[in-house]
Amino acid sequence: MAIQWYPGHMHKAQKEIREIMPKVDLVIEVLDARIPHSSNNPLVSTLRGDKPCIKILNKYDLADPEITKQWQTYLEQEKGVKTLALTAEQPGQVRSILDMCRKMVPEKEESFKPISTMIMGIPNVGKSTLINTLAGRTIAKVGNEPAVTKRQQKINLDNGIVLSDTPGILWPKFENPDSGYRLAVTGAVKNTAMEFDDVALYACDYLLKAYPDRMVERYKLPQLPDSDIELLEEIGRLRGCRRAGGRIDLHKASEILLNELRSGMLGLLTLETPEMVEAEEVKVAELRAQKEAEKEAKATKRKKKKR
Repeated sequence: MAIQWYPGHMHKAQKEIREIMPKVDLVIEVLDARIPHSSNNPLVSTLRGDKPCIKILNKYDLADPEITKQWQTYLEQEKGVKTLALTAEQPGQVRSILDMCRKMVPEKEESFKPISTMIMGIPNVGKSTLINTLAGRTIAKVGNEPAVTKRQQKINLDNGIVLSDTPGILWPKFENPDSGYRLAVTGAVKNTAMEFDDVALYACDYLLKAYPDRMVERYKLPQLPDSDIELLEEIGRLRGCRRAGGRIDLHKASEILLNELRSGMLGLLTLETPEMVEAEEVKVAELRAQKEAEKEAKATKRKKKKR
């Protein structure tokens, strides 16, 4: 699947983050609880180095709670990382981030010096809503479309914590194609930058395996379809998505499925587990090694020709 994923201002944002990072005491990374791995920007770990990090599993109210617990245990195996599962709609939960910041940087708390934090996350993960709740006022622009925040800003939370906001930074390409699909399924990728049918079929394939009962219940299916295309066509048929001649309009059916998934109408669900991701990362590593070997072989061949 080809996705127009990396707008020009992202390069500038990364450069600014690199310049500010040495002055930061702690990093707050906002993840989507439905896709904790796929919404985890691989650049964040590189940029933050050994600084402590709070990984916020946001949109917890849309995710499968049992799998969220698995992810918290998995993510906290990394040194200096703590997790917090919450929803931006509950201010009390959001403000607990501040207490966690103080506990993770005790030397600043004891010296009464301000704690410098940086909040990071991919577009449309709910970062701006969290910032506004922490500040107790509207500071960050909130929108349903990805990439609303375009520039950095520094926010004094008036409680000994200074927060640097950053644009939702992305990375240039997906090594793991499954991560790209999951980001598209949850709405982290602009609708204009993807093929709805392709993304919906990916979602159908996963939902048939992981949450078959949800599909039967939500769409009143007479029986569970055998394949992703059959499920999407059945959704289109039952929801009246027909074109001239009686053909199913797969694009309309795709919009229905993805919109209902994103809004939580399909119930609490998570699109990846730690075990799934570890298996995928093995395949990615193998593919990377294969490409590197092919590259070296071509370079060796070119050298021999020059002799």
